[in-house]
Parts: sequence; structure tokens; C-alpha cells
Amino acid sequence: MTTEAFAPPTTKSQALRSYDVADFPALTGLEEEWRFTPLKRLRSLAGDTAGTGAPLGHEVGALPDGVTTSTIARDDPRVGSVLTPFDRVSALAYGAAPEAYLISVAPEAVVAEPAVVRVVGTGAEKVTYGHTFVEVGRFAEVTLVLEHSGSVTLADNVEVTVAEGAKLTLVTVVDWAPDAVHAQHLKVRLGRDAKVVHVQVSVGGDLVRQFTSVEYTGRGGEAELYGLYFADAGQHLEHRQLVDHSVPDCRSYVGYRGALQGEAAHTVWVGDVLIQAAATGTDTYEINRNLVLSDGARADSVPNLEIETGEVAGAGHASATGRFDDEQLFYLMARGIPEAEARKLVVRGFFAELINKIPVEELRDRLGDTIESRLVKAGS
Repeated sequence: MTTEAFAPPTTKSQALRSYDVADFPALTGLEEEWRFTPLKRLRSLAGDTAGTGAPLGHEVGALPDGVTTSTIARDDPRVGSVLTPFDRVSALAYGAAPEAYLISVAPEAVVAEPAVVRVVGTGAEKVTYGHTFVEVGRFAEVTLVLEHSGSVTLADNVEVTVAEGAKLTLVTVVDWAPDAVHAQHLKVRLGRDAKVVHVQVSVGGDLVRQFTSVEYTGRGGEAELYGLYFADAGQHLEHRQLVDHSVPDCRSYVGYRGALQGEAAHTVWVGDVLIQAAATGTDTYEINRNLVLSDGARADSVPNLEIETGEVAGAGHASATGRFDDEQLFYLMARGIPEAEARKLVVRGFFAELINKIPVEELRDRLGDTIESRLVKAGS
């Protein structure tokens, strides 16, 4: 065996990926990808072996024509065809999930109404492992909403494949109970001229750690990844992305915004964009903004951009974390708006662009009310 086989990876694309949990060393918290995460709060998800687990519940109402749901066996060839676990927790979930939940969109279906699937926790006492597979057929167009609620200790993997010429708007909402713990890997594979718009919303839970990765398989693929998160006292909300540009003439945009308030509220955003040598003509940009509303809260923001070719259409990244703007508050109050209402207006304005990316009016209104209720609670 050559010396190169033992060399550490030089880019994110070379990092270890395996379906076997034994290939990943036990977590210590010293690893770069885990240094922000309080491992003790992951409970048994950071352990050495998978438990028996509790069932993961799903609630589905009337689905629009062209969209179906079902369960498929672990040995179905689709399971694991998009996603290979990138860390120990993801590998544990892959090996322990008893089955996969399938959401299928028929080829050429243009679905006018959003399809909503609710993932419901059944208690935080036992660890739960889940696996979801989303397939969007060629030239189909659909909006899919995945809502998470209830109490849970969950590790899960979500595989998403968007076939040639298809368009998927995927909205994932994490509004767990205050005792919930959730670690997730969501992987999107895009076909030629396919597009995904992913809006990730995280407002609930004790500890939530979500990793989203994107892979292109043909020219013309587009990925827009938006995120909105609001952490209250004691909450840890962590979001990581890896957009891997490996083929020419594809596009990506990543835009995440977070607000946090209260003692020990902690948010983490790590955005990795890789432009491989073959990915000429790539156009990419990522930005993260954080609004710190009170003392005792902490936001970590780490944008990373790796470029292996000089032939790109555009590439850039930015990050900004700041306190509540007292000048904006003073401006509104000077015009007769009470302080509490002025604070709501400023925070609503901060999130408005991302909330408006959600193509479901009822959900937009509900999220706005949730954010306002957090501010009212903090000011009471």
C-alpha cells in the first residue's frame, strides 16, 4: 500500500464516507466537524452502538395528484444510492433505521398544491433512527413540506433525488418540543438542468444539528439553500452545508439568517462550497447573517470556499454577526411606535426575505407568529 493511502484528506470531497459505523472513530469533541457541538447533550446518539429505537411517526393528509407516500425495505436499491454517511452519527442512523419512508413525485407531474408530511416524535426516552427517500421524476414540479414536531431523540438521513429538468421546492421545519435532540444528514442529488430550492427552518428542540449536502450529476443544475433559525435560552441550533460542484456550468446560492436571545443560546453555521477542477463555469455565493438580541447568546459563523479551477463565472462568500440595531429601534420609537412593537418590526424585517421564500401562506403566517411570541416572552 502506498504512502498516499494514509494521507489525510486535503478537501471536503475526499473526507471519509462509509455505510459502516466501525469505519468512524468514536467521537471526542476534538474533531473539527464536532468542535462546536456539545456531545453530552446528544445523549446516546454519540454512543458506540445503535439502540433498538422507537418508531418514527408520520402524518399525511390528502396528497395532491402525482405525489404518493409509502414505506420501503432497507434492501430497496434506492436506499443509500444518493447518500453515503459522512460521520459516525449518520452511519449509526443508516444501519439502525428499520425501514425507509418514500415520498415519490411522478415524472412530468406539475403539482399545483404543496404536499405536506408531518414527522411526529414519540418521546425522547428512547433513541429513534429514521430514513427518508424523496424522488422527483423527470420534468416534474412540486413543493414538499416536511414538518417535525413532538418530543424525540432522533438521528436520521434524508435522500433527495431530483431528476433531469425537474424542480423541487423543499421546506423543512423543525419545531420540536423543548427536550428534543435531533441530528440529521440531508443529501440532494441534482440531474441535468434540475433545480432545488430548500428552505430550512429551525426553531424548536434542545439540540438540533443539521447537515445538508448537494451533488450535481449534469450541467445546468441549480441549488438555492435558504435557512432561518431562532435560538432561545439554552438552545443549540447548528447548521452545516457542503455544496460540491463537480460538473461544469452549475449554480448555487446559500443564504442563512439566524436570531438568538437568552443565556447560553448558541447557533452555529458552517458553509462549505467546493468547486472541483472539472467544474468550470460554476457560479456560487454563500452568506450568513446573525442577529444577537441579548447578552449571554453566542453565534459562530464559518464560511469556507475551496476552488480548484480558475475558470468560474463567480464565487464569493460573506458572514456578519451583530447586535440589535439601536438606531433602527430609536427611529421607530421616535415615530410613536412602542419599544416592544418596534423590536418585532425590526426582527420581522430581518427575516422577511427568507420567510417569503416559503410558498405556503399558512406556514409563513405561523412562523411569523412563532418568532413574535419568542420576542414577547423575552420582553415579559
